[in-house]
Amino acid sequence: MTAVDTFDAPLVLQGALEQDASLLAAYAAEGERRLAALPPGPDRPAHDRDRAAAVHARTRRARRDFLARHAETVYGQLTDKLTRPVRLPELVYEAADRFPGLVPTREQMDAERALAQAHKDGREIDQGLFCGAVLRSPAAGRHLVETMLRPTSRALALLDAFRADGRVELDTVLVERRGVAAHVEFRNAGRLNAEDDWLIADLDTAVDLVLLDDSVTVGVVRGGTVDHPRYQGRRVFSAGIDLTDLRDGRISFVEFLLGRELGYLNKMLRGVLTDPAPGAWTERAIGKPWIGAVDTFAIGGGMQLLLVLDHVIMEETAYVSLPAAEEGIVPGLGNLRLTRLTGARLARQIVLGGRRIAASDPQARLVCDEVVPSGGMDEAVERAVRALSGPAVAANRHMFTVAEEPLDLFRGYLAEFAVAQAERAYAPDVLAKVERRWRERERRRAAKRSRP
Repeated sequence: MTAVDTFDAPLVLQGALEQDASLLAAYAAEGERRLAALPPGPDRPAHDRDRAAAVHARTRRARRDFLARHAETVYGQLTDKLTRPVRLPELVYEAADRFPGLVPTREQMDAERALAQAHKDGREIDQGLFCGAVLRSPAAGRHLVETMLRPTSRALALLDAFRADGRVELDTVLVERRGVAAHVEFRNAGRLNAEDDWLIADLDTAVDLVLLDDSVTVGVVRGGTVDHPRYQGRRVFSAGIDLTDLRDGRISFVEFLLGRELGYLNKMLRGVLTDPAPGAWTERAIGKPWIGAVDTFAIGGGMQLLLVLDHVIMEETAYVSLPAAEEGIVPGLGNLRLTRLTGARLARQIVLGGRRIAASDPQARLVCDEVVPSGGMDEAVERAVRALSGPAVAANRHMFTVAEEPLDLFRGYLAEFAVAQAERAYAPDVLAKVERRWRERERRRAAKRSRP
């Protein structure tokens, strides 16, 4: 019986990896043949969209079944039995090469990235299924987490210059050493310091530099001044995920939505891993305390970042929020970490109900340590730097992490997050919301241009 004959029925796996991989490859290839026979995504009428969705549903079921049986063995082959560190972006493409049909190829992803989010086939969902299955395995998942905690090659290439000059200016981030503190300033000025793929990559590099420079004992993160007419010349911490980029299909799953959690955010919490050999974490990693300075607002991913910091200072008119319900996606590890700070009831009001927390609210002290008047931020940051520069601070903050968010808790959460976030990024309600926002923004721009 051919793949054409069997595709409309669930794939029946046999048990052995090589045989099952061959069956999956043939089954997925038939799915690709059927997709190729349909009009391209932007031109598909409703009935063809339904056909494409049915093809994807069948192949994803086959991939889930294959991964349930073989994820750990597949990861072992890709990493030479857990002896070779393979970072997440390379991992998914090596998997595509070694196990055809399991995850999208680089060529398929390049084609997807040329399209708006609503016109894609959602191949990042298949990446999410693979990443979730790997993270679900205690052995494979832990190895991947530790691999992503290693310094990036870009940071290692810049480290000597940073140690010598105390300053590195990246495309969207400035890293500058002042005394014992290294200041990381967001400089995505044209987008209210919103998160995009470039900012995420720059932050991964910046955090590595701060942690690897022996002369630095404390890291400080703060938003730079922005160009938005409403906030012209003011510092803004972060506007969260760039929804325009999400609508246009420029927010990547591997590098951004999952990579930020496994990358710089986890490094800020746990430290950068410098020794892969077994042993106590304090012997293997370098961790340092972090201070957050929130001018104006920290929305979405900006607020998520605050949840891994050791001391948060808010200007008295600032606010924070996690507008997950409005955006329709999962706010990273906010669901895991926010409850520890605020309790379950307030966390649900923030995540599910979109409640903002203003610096003037009594509840603000659950998410920040200090509220300062306008003009008082610089002095407050310096006080916090002095307070967190003691030699025992790094060891004690590490023990807080061990108690509050052990690595296996983090890994298990991410295994579910990988699948849920990939699916939500292509959910009809999300696509409709970002499209409405984009059209409203374009309408306002057109109205402004038409004014005399």
